[in-house]
Amino acid sequence: MILLPTTLSAAAAAAVLNFWLSTRVANVRRANRIAHGDGGNAQLGRRMRAQMNFVEYTPFVLILCAAIELAGRGGLALQAVMGVYMLARVSHAIGMDGENVPKPRVIGIAITFLTMLGLAVYAVLIAAGVA
Repeated sequence: MILLPTTLSAAAAAAVLNFWLSTRVANVRRANRIAHGDGGNAQLGRRMRAQMNFVEYTPFVLILCAAIELAGRGGLALQAVMGVYMLARVSHAIGMDGENVPKPRVIGIAITFLTMLGLAVYAVLIAAGVA
């Protein structure tokens, strides 16, 4: 029996997604010969922020996922939430390529916020013995 199957799968997906985000940054760096910082390149700046935004939020979501699973409240619903979260992070990254605030970015960050808040509330309810 695997101890935290949803967290394990989500962490693997997060690693692959972070690799994809890193290669997007590296591709712009290589194409524009920028070794450090963003070199004033707006596209590189946006892609760097997309990756860092992912790195800023995903650990909290993974920790909440693991805690919920350890409390014995994992299952299909948690798997679905984590799958939607990962898709939202792809949407956010794609949306960050636009000059303004495109719809995929808004959808991605809205789902990210809702996921993090929803998991946090659920974790508190589990801890309080309500859920």
